[in-house]
Amino acid sequence: MTRLSSPSAARNRAAIFEVLERVLPETGLVLEVASGSGEHAAGFAPRRPALRWQPSDLDPACLASIAAWREEAGAPNLLAPVALDAAGDAWPVARADALVCINLLHIAPWEAALGLLRGAARVLPEGAPLFLYGPYLRRDRENAPSNLAFDRDLRLRDARWGVRFLEDAVGEAAAHGLHLEEVVEMPARNLSLVLRRRNAAGW
Repeated sequence: MTRLSSPSAARNRAAIFEVLERVLPETGLVLEVASGSGEHAAGFAPRRPALRWQPSDLDPACLASIAAWREEAGAPNLLAPVALDAAGDAWPVARADALVCINLLHIAPWEAALGLLRGAARVLPEGAPLFLYGPYLRRDRENAPSNLAFDRDLRLRDARWGVRFLEDAVGEAAAHGLHLEEVVEMPARNLSLVLRRRNAAGW
């Protein structure tokens, strides 16, 4: 099996875990959507052995890489990867106690973001966290030139891609009962968003 490696995963893993450590539940199942190379799963699962970590991806090469990283990590709580299409409604996981998605929204069609939010609303119980990490643009302030340039580059590579506006993501999440709890400024002008599943009354 071939292990893929992402330089950004190595750089951001510690900062992301600082947020996850206080957001994730003590026990239960964490579903990671779009696990990519699998480096985050292999790094996080051993540090929270009371949690079961379920990695997933749609790309066969990524699924193979996740399996290879899982084998090297040797963590009993790191589960075998499953094929999951974030944009689809037929997910292989029916329930999770937390959902984690790192660096997906900007390198996928907007339909994938909408599918991710629909899926989170289906699988998360009330009070459970949805954690999103990546770059975002904001309408309420001046955006960094680097994020604007990154957005242009992404759209040139694929017109369906692009750095999303924070307000759009949060608004769509709220429409699915996922309400923003916290925005955490991260290195390299990225953001961590902590959302929680609420009932119709908003609690």
